[in-house]
Order: sequence, then structure tokens, then C-alpha cells
Amino acid sequence: MSKTRDNHYVAQWYQEGFFEPGRKNYRYLDLHPDVTVLPDGRSFTTKHRFTSTTTQCFYTTDLYTTFFGEEINDEIEKRLFGPIDDWGSRAVRAFIGTDESERARHFQKFFEYLDAQKFRTPKGLDWLRRHYPALSQNELMREMQGIRMMNGTIWTEGVREIVSAEKAGIKFIVTDHPVTVYNYALPPEHDLCLYPNDPGIALKASQTIYPLNQNLCLILTNLEYAKDPDDATPTDKRTFARNYRPSMVRTDAFIRSREFNDVEVARVNFILKSRARRYIAAAQEEWLYPEKVVTDSWADLRSTLLPPKDSRWLFGGEMYAKLASGEVYYQDQFGRTEKPREFLSKKVDETALGLNDLCGCGAGKKYKKCCKDKPNHLRRSWSELSIRERNLIHCRAIIDTLGLDKGKDWADVRRDLNDEQIVKIYSLYEALWPLETDILSLLPKPDGTARAVYTGIIDPRLIPEFAVGSSLYFEELLMENPFLHPGSVKPDFSPVKNPRQFHQEFLKATLLMISLMPLIEDGIINVVPDVCTFNHHLRDQMMKLAEERARLTGAVVEMDARTKWLMAEDFKRSMLALPKEVMRRQIKRAMPEVSDADAENVLKYQQLMRERDPLAAMSDDMVKPGKKGGLLLATKMAPNFEMSVYLARVTGALILTDSPHRWRELLSAQHRHQGVVVSNAPEFCKRLKLADMRFVCDAGLASTMRREGVLHPHRVLMQDVFKYALSVSVRGRREKVDGQLASRFTAINSASQKSLRKCTSPQSLGRMRCVIPYGGINHNNVSRMLLTSGADQHMESVPMALYIETSNPDPYKQELL
Repeated sequence: MSKTRDNHYVAQWYQEGFFEPGRKNYRYLDLHPDVTVLPDGRSFTTKHRFTSTTTQCFYTTDLYTTFFGEEINDEIEKRLFGPIDDWGSRAVRAFIGTDESERARHFQKFFEYLDAQKFRTPKGLDWLRRHYPALSQNELMREMQGIRMMNGTIWTEGVREIVSAEKAGIKFIVTDHPVTVYNYALPPEHDLCLYPNDPGIALKASQTIYPLNQNLCLILTNLEYAKDPDDATPTDKRTFARNYRPSMVRTDAFIRSREFNDVEVARVNFILKSRARRYIAAAQEEWLYPEKVVTDSWADLRSTLLPPKDSRWLFGGEMYAKLASGEVYYQDQFGRTEKPREFLSKKVDETALGLNDLCGCGAGKKYKKCCKDKPNHLRRSWSELSIRERNLIHCRAIIDTLGLDKGKDWADVRRDLNDEQIVKIYSLYEALWPLETDILSLLPKPDGTARAVYTGIIDPRLIPEFAVGSSLYFEELLMENPFLHPGSVKPDFSPVKNPRQFHQEFLKATLLMISLMPLIEDGIINVVPDVCTFNHHLRDQMMKLAEERARLTGAVVEMDARTKWLMAEDFKRSMLALPKEVMRRQIKRAMPEVSDADAENVLKYQQLMRERDPLAAMSDDMVKPGKKGGLLLATKMAPNFEMSVYLARVTGALILTDSPHRWRELLSAQHRHQGVVVSNAPEFCKRLKLADMRFVCDAGLASTMRREGVLHPHRVLMQDVFKYALSVSVRGRREKVDGQLASRFTAINSASQKSLRKCTSPQSLGRMRCVIPYGGINHNNVSRMLLTSGADQHMESVPMALYIETSNPDPYKQELL
């Protein structure tokens, strides 16, 4: 069977739309022709203008071909782009025509085709390759398919206009990157537009241009910019710029009133040519040189592309739809399905802030040490309550609702806990974190700070062991919130709809949040909700990719001693929560010979154990007969591997874990140079591994020690280590710096541990392992997740990771609380 290896990235049927009537060829221009250098030093440029048919234009050999050993595979050309070009041609013809029913029928397919066309060109594939550390041809083809339909939602929610060149003497040209993005504030020489980059389509002033044929051109404009072009900041993202989400739009809304003249068509062609990679084509040769006609600046070209004011009313507005179930679906003009919650907004006058005032971003730091000298793209949002501010509201509500500020102790809380309290606290959590929260805008950015993303078991019995004390070694710690978001699960599993199931988990989550509150208030620990809660596509993608990774690697989760101890404790607690009658029968079944009096003594002892357990709810009627009468018990190790690397890259952080399983996953994700992991700081990592370290268990004490400057030299050292790890990709490995960092660690750690030994508060003993690999820590799965979730600011890889393991020979036979 013959193989198709000459891959047309601009379909031949599409090229034919740019021919003059009766012709089967057009003029083809090579913008960057090859230069041949002769042995004598002379050089000449190869032919760059010629007449050609579609078979010889816009194709590259083996652009989509995959290779398995010596076997050549062309299934992507035949099975993927073959059908796409088939239904894509029908969709484009529907948009060329004026039949509204045909456009509506092909509406979704057209934008699917447009998205595929954007990425299938050499420029599109180079852009995709740039977002990954390294991709083989086979991997590139896999990732190209993995990001399909990424732009459809944002495109369809914009203003759609089809302009005509039928009355003009100049017609539209075709380029080797037909789906062109124009932003008047980002000229071709701008850093964000250097090859293979284009302005992001989600930027407010970005407009997508796609010639349908030589007479018609589609222009897509973001709604905010179309309605108020002078007020919209051109390089800010549009409101609710989220990919891969359902949205409701009018398929009949199109502007088709404008007839372009020669100059206007030439301006469009000038933009198309400026964003092309190498080749352009047109029916007449003079159309290939729009720069001879256009004299406007790049910014001034926007006047031609802006849709007419009198037609913009067709787009935007609120939508309501009654569903078959009787429910009413609501959507605003940006695709949001709920109205913004005003109490989460804030206004900060930066000009009124003093240097020592708390920063407007809400991170809990002084303005002079936080956002004062940061550019806007490295700042957290100033217009919404920060993660810290929302967590403090939640913590204070917990304290108030449970009566901890009214003289109650924890035993009273457990004894008096009821469903209404659980519903109130979880409902507030849901209110503080709407499902359409732009969580990326609230997270810290890669600003060079040595912050750490903690990944491990989120439990009040284990977090104090190492995570709390780690706050003395690192500037900032990010940890996943222990609370389940009620909006992220089905009603049967919602703590708002079925609070009785959550008595045990509620106590665990509240105890952890209250215990961490001093560090939260100081901005030292940021307790972040599960990012996937706010992006269902990201969640589904993460789970699918994690399952695929586990299947390919054959990894088996081995339960470590800490996890076994934790689960044993939970099982014991669940047994003690059973009703007395059930427990009595269990005792009789296990020990038939026991007397009734002895059985009662066993019950009394079990009740005493339950009272002494700080995580045991005390209500006697929590467990009911039936499928829905039990308690939810969860062991949460979070974030998972993919999300840990994702968060670290988004926030510019290192990764910290005390989970052996997660550590093995991180080690396997180290970059390998010719199959071997190369350490950028072997001496420092060796010294760190051999050193004993102490970790205070009390968050209040850790907060006080931070304020008093305890272990400040250690935090400065970790900042310098992190800075060195970040610089290696540019400056290379420096053995002298590695040695200096190792020597500093030995001296600083000796003094640090000596000061910690003087503290009488409970402490855990442990050792840290560190990896700082050449090329960092990364995985293609994470790169895809970053790309499709719209995370523009992120590191290329995670520069370093640390693992804390206990030095206590038998630590899990004692209570940590």
C-alpha cells in the first residue's frame, strides 16, 4: 500500500478558492528563499517567484508522518486530516454562502476546522513544539491531537464578521499560516510575536483573520474590544478567557455589510503576509506586495478590522434557556453561568499605599516587599479577594460557627457538632470559591521567590510533622485546601446536601485549617483550593493523562508506613463510630463467651477511646442503616504528580514532599541528558542528604519564630540555591558555586539546629533529599495541561525538588496531635 508523505498543510480545495475564474494555478512567493554559496565565495538566491498548481504549494514531506522503527505510518494524514478536510470544506462553503440554516448546521464544525488549521501548519507545529522541553516527531503528532479544539469557545463568543472584496480590484491572498492573529499593540517585531509566536487569541484586542476565498474574509473580534476599543487594554486577557467549556451563542449572528476597497484589502493582506512563515500566494503577482500600497503603522491597521458600530448589538447580552428538566440555564455575555459575586471584589488605590502598608494583592506582606517593584504580569490580582483573604474569612467563620471564640474547647465542638454547622461552613466555602473563579490570577507568579509547592497527604495528623516546620526553611508554602468543594461533586456526595456523611471529614478539615491559621494570616502558607475545581477540562485531562502515564510506566503504588498508620487510625475511628447496638453485636460475635457485664465494659472503653481521639465525632446517631447511612472517610494525597508539577511551574516554585511514592514519581520525571540524569549541584545535595534537621510541629510557634527571624539565614540560603537552580539553564553548571552553597549549608544548618534544640515545643526529626537536575523536572502531560488551560506565565520546568523523610526509627506508634 502506498504511503502519503507529501503533506499539504493548506488543503488543495482551499487553495482553489484563490484562483481567478478559469485558471488552475496562481502566483507563489517564497519570502525567505534559500541562498546558495559557491566554492569561490559568491552566492545567489534561488528562485522565489513562480507560477504553480495546488499540488506543489503549501506542503512539506513527512510533516505528519510518524515512524515506528523502520515502519512509516501516514494515518494522521489519512485518518485525521482526511476527514477534517472533508467536513471542513463543506463548513467553509457554508460560511461563504448566505444560507443561514447551512451556516447553523456547520457552525461547530467550522470552528473545529479553523482550530485544526491553526495548528497543522509548520508554524503552528513549531509553536506547539516550543511549549515542550523536547518532542520527537511521534510525540509532536500526539500533542497536536491533544490540544485540538482549544480555541473554539473564545472564537464563537466573539463578534463575527465576513467582509467582501468582490468590488475591489485587489483580492485576498493565501499564506502558509492562514489563521492569522492581529493585535494592534503587538507588532511583528514584538517579543510576544517573534517566530513562531502569535498574539494570544484571548487578549482583548486580538483579532483572528481567516480568508474564506479570494473575495471573502472572516474577522473574529473579542466582544469587549469590539464594543469599546478605546477603553479595552489591548494586551489584557478578555473576561472569562477559559478554553474547553460549553457555551451558548447565536449561530445566526454575522455581520456581512462591509465591502472593502483596494486599500482595505491590501491592509488585510499586509497583516497576513507579516504573520506568514515563508510562503504566500495570490491570483495576481502584484497582490503579493501589499506593502507597496499600505502606508499605515501597525497600530493604525486596526481601523480596518474593527466591526461597524451599528451591528455590534447582535453580540453579547445575557441568555436564558429553559431546559427539559424545568431548570433555567443562564449565561452572561462572557459565557459565565453565574453572576459575579460583588463581595469578592475589591478596589485598592495603589497611589495611597505606604511602603509599610499591607500590599494590595492581599498576600499579607508589606507593599515594599511584595508588589511595589513587580511588573503587572508578575502580580497577583488586585481586584479580587486573595487566596489568603478568603481563607481567613473561612477560618474566622469556622471559629464563630463552632463557638471556639465563645469558650468552647475542641471536645465541646466534637460533642455538639450538627448538620447545620457543617452545611453553613461548606456553603460559605462554596460562596468564597465560585466555580468560575480565575484561580490562575490569584496564584503567585514566577518571580524568583523560593516558594515551595507541598504535595503529600493533607491530614491534620501528618501536616504538623514536616510541612508546618518547613515554613521556617522556605519563604512561602503552597498547600491544597482540605475542604471538598460542594460544587465539584454530585449532590449525593455533597456536604451541603448530605452533611451527615461528612462529620468525620469536617473535623479533619476544620482542625487542619484552624491549626494553620497563624501561618495563613502571615501569608507564609497559602492554602489553595484544588485548581481542577474551576476547570473541568483540566480535571478530566489530568485524570486521563495520569491513568495513561501509570499504564505506560506500570507504576504500582506501594503504601508506606505513614499511610498504613493513617488508614489504620481511620478504620479504628470508623468502627468506634458505629451505633452501640451494632458494636454490642460485634463484640458478642467476636467473643461469644463474654458476659454482658464485660461487653458493657468493652463498650465503655471504646467510648473512652473515642472521647480521647481529637478527630472522632461524638454524635451517637451519625451512622444509620442503609447505603446512605455511612460516613465518608477519605485519605487525600494532593496535588497528584501532574498537578504538583503544574502548580510549581505556574507559581515559579520548587516541589516539596514527604511522600515516598510522590518522590519516586518526581525522580522519574527528571530530565535526562543522553539517558542520564545530571545534577547541577551534586555537592550541595550530598551535604543536605546527610544532615539531620528539626521541624517544629506547632504553626503558632512557627509563625512567632518567623517574625523573630529564627532560621532567617537558612531561608536566605534556600533562596540562593533556588536562584542558582534557575540560572543554570542560562549560565551553566558552576562547581565553585555548588561548593560554596554546600559549605554555607553546613555552617548555617549547624547553627539552625542548635537554636531549634533549645525549643521545648514538639518537633519532628527528619532529613531532606534534594535533586537539582540539568533540564529540571517536567513531563509532557504537564506541558499540555499548561497550554490548554491558558496558563501564560510559567517556568519551562521545575528546577528542583525536595523530599523529607523521618529520622525517627518508629514514629507512627505515637500520636502527633
